[in-house]
Amino acid sequence: MSDRSGGPGESPVVEEVGNRREVGPVAQTVIVIGTLAAIAVSIHQLFNLQLFGIVLLEGAYLYILAGVFLSMTFLCFRGTRRPQAGVPWWDAILAAASALCAAYFTWTADASLELGWEYAAPDLARWMSILMWLLILEATRRAGGTAIFVIVVAFSLYPTFADKMPGPISAFAQPFWDAIPYHIISSESSFGIPMRAFGSLVIGFILFGTVLQRTGGGQFFNDLALALVGRYRGGAAKVSIFASGFMGSMSGSVISNVLTTGAVSIPAMKRTGFSARYAAATEACASTGAVLMPPIMGATAFVMASFLSRPYVEIALAAAIPSLLYYFGLFVQVDAYSARRKLKGLTPAEVPSLRRAMREGWVYLFVFSLLIFMMVALRQDTLAPFYATGLLLVINQALKKYRFTLRRAIDLIVNVGRALAELVAVLLGVGLIVGAFSATGLAGTLVNDLIFLAGGSTLMLLVMGAVTSFIFGMGMTVTACYIFLAVVLAPALVQAGLNVLAVHLFILYWGMISYITPPVALGAFTAATLANTSPLKTGLEAMRLGGVIYITPFFFVLNPALVGEAGTVEVLAVLITALVGVWFIGAALQGYVSFVGGFGVGALGWAMRGLLLVSGGFFAFPGGGELGFSHWTLSGIGLALAVPALLHASRQDARAASAQAVKPLPIRSP
Repeated sequence: MSDRSGGPGESPVVEEVGNRREVGPVAQTVIVIGTLAAIAVSIHQLFNLQLFGIVLLEGAYLYILAGVFLSMTFLCFRGTRRPQAGVPWWDAILAAASALCAAYFTWTADASLELGWEYAAPDLARWMSILMWLLILEATRRAGGTAIFVIVVAFSLYPTFADKMPGPISAFAQPFWDAIPYHIISSESSFGIPMRAFGSLVIGFILFGTVLQRTGGGQFFNDLALALVGRYRGGAAKVSIFASGFMGSMSGSVISNVLTTGAVSIPAMKRTGFSARYAAATEACASTGAVLMPPIMGATAFVMASFLSRPYVEIALAAAIPSLLYYFGLFVQVDAYSARRKLKGLTPAEVPSLRRAMREGWVYLFVFSLLIFMMVALRQDTLAPFYATGLLLVINQALKKYRFTLRRAIDLIVNVGRALAELVAVLLGVGLIVGAFSATGLAGTLVNDLIFLAGGSTLMLLVMGAVTSFIFGMGMTVTACYIFLAVVLAPALVQAGLNVLAVHLFILYWGMISYITPPVALGAFTAATLANTSPLKTGLEAMRLGGVIYITPFFFVLNPALVGEAGTVEVLAVLITALVGVWFIGAALQGYVSFVGGFGVGALGWAMRGLLLVSGGFFAFPGGGELGFSHWTLSGIGLALAVPALLHASRQDARAASAQAVKPLPIRSP
């Protein structure tokens, strides 16, 4: 299935970006047909249409999706970094083999369930399992990278040598001939929770997010951000925060969000006075936090909903307060930086009017209203994105500016297929890790070992969990890291008495931190490339700008009120004091308190900044627990510490204003 340029009139193969392959017309046709077929099967399954009397078992349904998107992985992603003209013949064979394996397991789904093939498969099923296992590993390598590939290979083979491992990680071993069929046929491994979440929730929301961006939704949210905050001081950076937040919540990808919104926002920030390093760090932080922001939150939130057996809307509502705290902290720092450097906003010519933005894009708010109504009021998490997508497509054809031509429709479907293929490849690979723990029973052993090492201290266990999440986040995608830690780490934290929903959000947050924290800092390094500045310095600046993300997880896991797991009055009280605390922390990190003033230079200024930083910690830190103080007592201490710091900043600002007022005018020569 080579897409090499042929005769005149054929589109030549275009450039390849990263590990992704820009496909030609033949492969595009296959991707379009496969994507439409997979979406049609999903609609048939999730809406329970039973057309022609067809009823699919969940296993058969997931095998169909895997066959389609696993095949497309070999068309969309190169096996080597060397540029290739089109899809080579060996990748076409791998794609066909993936479809063949999935078709076999779809056809035998009934028999494998009735006869327990995951424990005693016939020889043909074993050989097909080994072939599919190899294809999954290669697809994971292409879509997820070498680091996750190595981890997946090691863990998928772990059941074969588990008895030879040292005490804490020793378990019963299985022969290779039995372990691999378990991975492919059972509902506890590759086709376990990750793929079930994909088949029931993720596919619809990825489709919705991609269609929203391609039908003008991304442009509307960018114009809305410009209209709301573009004209104020530091407006370009504030627009970046809002626009990246909206776009990242739809795409669910930090890197793609940096590349798309950063290409516009970073030059605008530099043009209005922000340093290249600060502009890149702002974009990296905004894009990273977007993946944690409702209503879409990327694929990981849907996997979390499946793990916890809770409606997705509960996960989104729980993530709303931590997300608000993060973006408020980022906004406060950008405003303080802009005030300290006396930066201006965008020019009137660069800022669309709010009325025009709303007039051109109000329909997108209606689409979101439908989505949220169906999720919150009707509890139709699975079906909501399909209805919202259908409404988007109808609206799109009514708007001349974004109306689909055949070419644009094909590009949309190809982008949907590529995004789904990339995700399926990673989820199938990560499922092998889950299967290894299931097959050996290692998860329970590790839980007890972690609790023992923490010595009964909840705070120490959280610190160990944060470090573990950060380390694994450096080498895995967000979803892969979360799935691994949800199996290994989350049970230990829950067993220590912590709220289960807060625990899962805790490991999700700390798995994300590596995107802005050196030595990896993929989000910061990508933004630095766009800004033409030092990657390491950008990473360090991003750590300061995104500082709230390092402490917020500890706050909400120690006080579940910050994820909505308490009464309304307590949630509001804790949220208000947390916002004050985040404001003070951000001001201390930037050396300027918005609407009050700066701290000046010298030892006294630094001491006041430190005092305000500690004050912010007292405001934001939850009461009770190991400290033994109530929430209001901690807030009172924070207020007492903040007063001298704020008075100092106010006096410094008054002195600066007075000095500016009496500054002599320059004498002009006659």
